[in-house]
Amino acid sequence: MLELIAGLLIFLGVHSIRVRGDSVRDTWVTRLGPLGFKLAYSGISLIGLLLIVWGYAAARLEPILVWQPPMGMAHASSLLTLVAFVFLAAAYIPGNFILRKTKHPMTIAVKLWAFGHLLANGGLHDIFLFSGFLIWAVLVFRSARRRTAPASPSMVKQLPAWIASQPANRLATLVTLGVGIGAWAWFAFVGHALLIGVAPFAR
Repeated sequence: MLELIAGLLIFLGVHSIRVRGDSVRDTWVTRLGPLGFKLAYSGISLIGLLLIVWGYAAARLEPILVWQPPMGMAHASSLLTLVAFVFLAAAYIPGNFILRKTKHPMTIAVKLWAFGHLLANGGLHDIFLFSGFLIWAVLVFRSARRRTAPASPSMVKQLPAWIASQPANRLATLVTLGVGIGAWAWFAFVGHALLIGVAPFAR
């Protein structure tokens, strides 16, 4: 469990640099240089991620049950995860309605994923993992919203014409929905069992 906690502190800590303001990140970029900062950021993140995977896998072998999720929570988790995959896709497909409306769909996806998994898992290791990511996503989203200026017509005009057009917006949104739902379906029925060792819809 200590490895899991340490990994969360390292991984989420390094990904929280901008929560304290851009000045902190800029200071480290100045000290290390752009390449040095990227290498250090990536290296520390990788160490944190490996500790999370190691600690979580070890904790699953001797789980400490804090509460027993009631019936139906697994279905609620699956629904929230489906929406999370759509928001995740929205972060990478330009011009879609979700991205233009929320500005930060990635952190919303993490919040939905983490909250959904908290509903369906009652182990102490699950609570540490998913509540850690949920708290991180809430703080990062608030920080990002404070940094983001309200959208204006001038901002929209800076986009390429094919992205800014209404037909392209609708197409991008449909593609976002298709990619998100498709990725969720593969992960729910195939990927989750392969990578995590748990089949969400197994009977």
